[in-house]
Amino acid sequence: MTRTTKPISWIRTALKEFRTFPEGARSICLAALTIAAEGGKADIAKPMHGIGSGVFEIALAFRGGAFRVVYAVQLAEDIWVIHAFQKKSTEGIKTPKREIDLITDRLKRLKEALQ
Repeated sequence: MTRTTKPISWIRTALKEFRTFPEGARSICLAALTIAAEGGKADIAKPMHGIGSGVFEIALAFRGGAFRVVYAVQLAEDIWVIHAFQKKSTEGIKTPKREIDLITDRLKRLKEALQ
């Protein structure tokens, strides 16, 4: 049985944000995205509730920082990276509302662009 690897596409601003992560954090997140592209789910990835099915969040604690990469698996043929950010909030594990709003908005615009 051959597994097909999906291409990983990036919303331009998400890639720009991702490039600000420390190199070690980037490589761990890229490994998790590769697992997703191969049809799996990394241990550090979990479904993002309240945004729609097929949207996942990679949550990485790295050297005292909290890094997040949000991707969608059910858009066109690609895995789409929608958002990447360093979580600086003191609100526990909850994703800040402004980040949720940004993800929702980017997802909506991406869906429209892909139709």
